[in-house]
Amino acid sequence: METLIDVAGLNARMTAGQRTVVLDVRWALGDPEGRSHYLKEHIPGAVYVDLPTQLADPADPGRGRHPLPSLARFQEAARSWGICAGDVVVAYDDAGNTSAARVWWMLRDAGVRTVFLLDGGLAAWRSAGLPLEGGQVEPETGDVTLGRGGMAVTDADGAAGWSAGGVLLDARAGERYRGEIEPVDPRAGHIPGAVSAPTTGNLDDDGRFLPPEKLRERFTGLGVDATTPTAVYCGSGVTASHEIAALEIAGFSAALFPGSFSEWSNDPSRQVATGAEAGQ
Repeated sequence: METLIDVAGLNARMTAGQRTVVLDVRWALGDPEGRSHYLKEHIPGAVYVDLPTQLADPADPGRGRHPLPSLARFQEAARSWGICAGDVVVAYDDAGNTSAARVWWMLRDAGVRTVFLLDGGLAAWRSAGLPLEGGQVEPETGDVTLGRGGMAVTDADGAAGWSAGGVLLDARAGERYRGEIEPVDPRAGHIPGAVSAPTTGNLDDDGRFLPPEKLRERFTGLGVDATTPTAVYCGSGVTASHEIAALEIAGFSAALFPGSFSEWSNDPSRQVATGAEAGQ
């Protein structure tokens, strides 16, 4: 199953008039102006997706900063973006797909198999000299019916014991993993036994995913192989989705801990480790 589509592939679909739902998922921690960026300019026909309100429930200490929304809420959002049964969906952002991967993972989990990330995102589209437009796109309501369970997940109890028989990857920046800084969550550090694997290591200097062989080399170096169960967490389950996409490109599958460290660190019964784990 393909994870990515490149700019040439998306442009060819659009030029040929092939039905394609394009989703703009611009969001970043500390930057609440995603919609404003979208209104200024976006890929023609792209529909804005608001990550905090459409791809998450309100923050809950017991579920994390971006809990997965109910199936009913997510289906309502997906239909508002114009998604119909059988559609090809392409998601992008302006940060190497670190936020767009959230909707990619959620649609995959919901049973949409023809959903792709635009490799390089908006920057790659701009670099290719392709047109942009401004303003709000209001699509006709779609009819897609979503499910749940298409992607593997784990919870806090699963994450607690994961490293005993598998590899638990922490997709946050290394300094947050080590506990040197923690800008948003109540405690600094990482889940004991987790391996530091910052999401930024999945991308080249242009914000495109590394080639499959390079990603495979990266992850095997962190202990991942086809027979070892792998799970991923981050701060709130957003960039961990990007890591799962990178693992898929490399030929591996992995479970997501949706609540991630924001859920874990809010539970005083959960231990938090600091510093570098042995061998890192």
